[in-house]
Amino acid sequence: MQDYLIIKLQGAMQAWGGHTYEDYRPSLIFPTRSGIVGLLGACLGIEREDIKALKALDKSFQLTVRTNKRKISQRESTEDKFVSMQKITDFHTVQHARKVDGKPRPEAIVSRREYLCDAEFTLAMAFVKDADYGLEQVKQAIQKPVYTPFLGRRSCPIQSRLYEAIVNAENAQAALIKVEPYHGTLYSEIELDGGTPMMTRDQPLFATKVRQFNNRKIYILGSGGEHVPE
Repeated sequence: MQDYLIIKLQGAMQAWGGHTYEDYRPSLIFPTRSGIVGLLGACLGIEREDIKALKALDKSFQLTVRTNKRKISQRESTEDKFVSMQKITDFHTVQHARKVDGKPRPEAIVSRREYLCDAEFTLAMAFVKDADYGLEQVKQAIQKPVYTPFLGRRSCPIQSRLYEAIVNAENAQAALIKVEPYHGTLYSEIELDGGTPMMTRDQPLFATKVRQFNNRKIYILGSGGEHVPE
């Protein structure tokens, strides 16, 4: 049995950046590990330039994400209907965008950025024994953050508290079953019984101050046991 820190991510819009370049900023359909490290780092007051502290934070926990399956309230119908997450695309004009060789462009370009609407996620975080950042420290930080956390991008504010509960369970899957709304697709770093493996490029690298990412293996399990693709 282990204690899991349960966090909920709720907001009108969210954006969890996938593999990208200057003129196209997609969002994955679940929170990225790099995004969660950044969110927790803001709560803890870790500066972006403090590579050592961010690296230590990244090594402190294992992450399981659930895309919450929320029912729509209905007064007359008995048929269950659920909120559907949607993607929208916004357009920005960007100056000094990087070229492939890393040099800035002299002209402005149009950049497309994706956002998730009507999305809600529950995180189950298992902390490594004797890690630099432990469950209680992170819990206190998300309840009283040093810097304002946001849902992937600064334009995506949080609409409710982050902290949900501490749950003691045999594994992350069992912990999430105890938290409303109880159902949804799981994306876990820990192998799930019946889960489908997938590689995603959202593991932050801290070798330099330039943002770089590596591949990370996750396991996906739908609410009914089926794999749910994007």
